[in-house]
Amino acid sequence: MSAKDTFHNQVKSALEKEGWRITHDPLYINFAEVEIYIDLGAERLLAAEKDGERIAVEIKTFLKPSAVSEFHTVLGQFLNYRFALHAEEPGRILYLAIPVEIYDTFFARRFVQLITQEYQLKLIVFDPVNEEIIQWQN
Repeated sequence: MSAKDTFHNQVKSALEKEGWRITHDPLYINFAEVEIYIDLGAERLLAAEKDGERIAVEIKTFLKPSAVSEFHTVLGQFLNYRFALHAEEPGRILYLAIPVEIYDTFFARRFVQLITQEYQLKLIVFDPVNEEIIQWQN
């Protein structure tokens, strides 16, 4: 199991503030002989639904020297996680949680926007200082 991300607790707190119940910390999946640990699993019961909404959240800070290189790694990880999650828990949606500063700078680049659209990355943009979710991007 890998170490928790720098903003792990801030994202967890932000989700809880929005009414999410953390069900897994981390969410463990063993798929096709590979163990996967997604940072968080959460659910929220919706008034009109019996089962509610379930998500998985992979948290990334983009603190390494090369944001482009880290993005390549994150994209591959996200796609692999989404594939395994779809096979093991098809009702759970995977999100990538990123700090608002990274969203406003690196994710504002046209290349990153095109890749995000092409691969249908779902994002949670969060404020690590106030422990709040700024935006959900589906």
